[in-house]
Amino acid sequence: MQNFTSFDPIPTPYRGPKPVRVLFDESHSESWTISHQRAEEINPDDSINSSYQSAAESLTIRDCACFRNIDQPLVAETLQGIDLLVLIHPCDPQWEQTTSPNSPRLSDDEIQSIHSFVELGGSLLIVTEYEHDKYGDNLNELLSRWKIHIENNTVHDRACFAHENHAWILSESTSTPQGKSIAHLATRACFYQAGSCSVSGEAALVRQASSSAHPAHAGLIAVASPQKGRVAVVTDSRIFGDEFIHAFDHQALWLNLIHWLSVPAYSRHTWGSHGFKADETQNTPEWISLKETVNAFRKLQNPDGSIEVAHHAQANMSIDAILQCIPRLTARFPHQSDYWPALETDLRTWRDGGFQKADFKQSLEHFQPQKNRREGMEHLSLFPMYTPNGSLQIRLEAILFRTPWPEWIASLEKTRFTNQKFVPGELIDYTDGYQSDCAVLFPETVSISGKPVNTFGTIFCDREAQRLLHYTKQAVSTLSLVIPPRVEALLSSPVLAQQTLELWDLIHDQAHSLGELPFDPFMIRQRSPYWMYSLEELRVDLRAFGEAHRMSQSEFPFAEYVTYAILFDRIFRFPIVGTRIRNYDGLGGQLLFSFLHQKGIIRWCDNQLTIDWINLPKAITELEDEIVLLYRNAADSSKISFWLDAHDLVSRYVKPNIASQWKKESRAIKSEEDPAQWLKLILDDEFPLGQFHLNLQKKISKS
Repeated sequence: MQNFTSFDPIPTPYRGPKPVRVLFDESHSESWTISHQRAEEINPDDSINSSYQSAAESLTIRDCACFRNIDQPLVAETLQGIDLLVLIHPCDPQWEQTTSPNSPRLSDDEIQSIHSFVELGGSLLIVTEYEHDKYGDNLNELLSRWKIHIENNTVHDRACFAHENHAWILSESTSTPQGKSIAHLATRACFYQAGSCSVSGEAALVRQASSSAHPAHAGLIAVASPQKGRVAVVTDSRIFGDEFIHAFDHQALWLNLIHWLSVPAYSRHTWGSHGFKADETQNTPEWISLKETVNAFRKLQNPDGSIEVAHHAQANMSIDAILQCIPRLTARFPHQSDYWPALETDLRTWRDGGFQKADFKQSLEHFQPQKNRREGMEHLSLFPMYTPNGSLQIRLEAILFRTPWPEWIASLEKTRFTNQKFVPGELIDYTDGYQSDCAVLFPETVSISGKPVNTFGTIFCDREAQRLLHYTKQAVSTLSLVIPPRVEALLSSPVLAQQTLELWDLIHDQAHSLGELPFDPFMIRQRSPYWMYSLEELRVDLRAFGEAHRMSQSEFPFAEYVTYAILFDRIFRFPIVGTRIRNYDGLGGQLLFSFLHQKGIIRWCDNQLTIDWINLPKAITELEDEIVLLYRNAADSSKISFWLDAHDLVSRYVKPNIASQWKKESRAIKSEEDPAQWLKLILDDEFPLGQFHLNLQKKISKS
């Protein structure tokens, strides 16, 4: 990438990932610059009408790195490494103060280079003006390939206008899919003396004038998606300038346009220079041998992890092979130097004891990945354990994983969501038990004697992200849900989804210990009705949604992705994945969906799902408040009363099984003396799926 003039973002407490590189061209006599200082130089009497600095700043505090091109031709070499090229009103200097004395015309080489740039996956934003032809550019020559044409006119509207000026026209979104998407939270937009544009072929208008305008329904913003790239044309430049970017819903419209244009860049998103380096651990003979040996050993184990005497000779050979692999692997994991000798001792003790119930407490106490939270740090774990959501049978498992720990996550954990036990993970390779849906590694799942330790919690964000993308994409398509451009960006990028899950899990994990709580917020060691676990996990995610929403509105806009991930994973994936045997995650998703549906936030009508995005955060808070009140009252209630009140809360929104003996109308609970007896009355599917999710499940399973 060329050494462009950098654009320094405004200071922010946390600097999230920057997957989109935006180049603002200022070498073709543009009327606007993203530097207010430069705007003062070229237009000292009216610098605000030459500055796009606020628009650029709104990108740099989000996912974009912005640059200025002062003097380089827009050819292939210049555009290499750029994701989005922006041309803001190239203009002959006789008409306006401009960034350079150069011609506003693009050379033949530049047009050819921009065509190739877009069709290979780059994106282009052109902003122009009314009476287009007089400005001396050749933008129509550039755009003709994509069936967009800038008209030479001025749009007026004597019915829909602002500030008593018929040229300040109020626009409306079109009914095209792109129009609905780019209109997300941007219903009001005023164009200040705009021209119009027309489209043909696969190009589309996304913003237009009203029916009373002249010309009626004049195109104001057009888009196209040629091959791998995207193009947008805006016919008024003042709408996103410093003077008007914060008027009406202009900033939301600007951000929607940029995110829509940037989707190809998100799909190319990689970890970047500070990301993970290729590591060959999983391809070494030592790891391959360890993995194969452990997989063979697993087949000898009983459900409780023990091994019959008849298989001891084979098991002994496997343990010997494992003990031979360990010394050859330890050099790759020097930070686990305390773990290896303890692991060898536990393996020998288990073997010497005849492979009865395993006790790996000593090695577990020395396996502490939370002490080595560094970007790309690899860890190897070997324990007899069960895999949550996969199997309750204890098996020996070997897991190779790395820790994603970018600077922004480290900063958030240190300053806002302090949790020294939190360890995000990315799976590299693993034995057969993790062929399941299991996405966690918890100390509580390791086979030990005595009380479980709780020193760390690893959540495999890559696996969670894969599931989020898989089910959300299918649900969005099946339900004809129009998604905001930022959601399209999220769904196009596995890396962005994984980074989103890292932040979600960081907030979620800390939230288990905050707020109105029962005595054991995780309820790991309690025998409680499964809906209690549903409510706890949902409470924590609703709290995480609120935290992420507040952050997204102020110091860390990246957190907005977390709100989308929570919503879609909860209402789409959770209810339809897994069995109906006391599926507490599924029930939590059912409850959230039903609450939002009954409140009118989610609507299922005409075979299309719509979401009231404006009122969604408020509704999320309302449900969180109901659960918090339930918890608060629990301090003054008996255990049984707490369970019954919780059942009633869920039942307000999710219909219980008609055979339920816990629902109010047919409640069989008559005493508080022995709570365990009433647990036996809980049906495996105490809260069956509603018709919406049953049909969604069928449709997705067929796709």
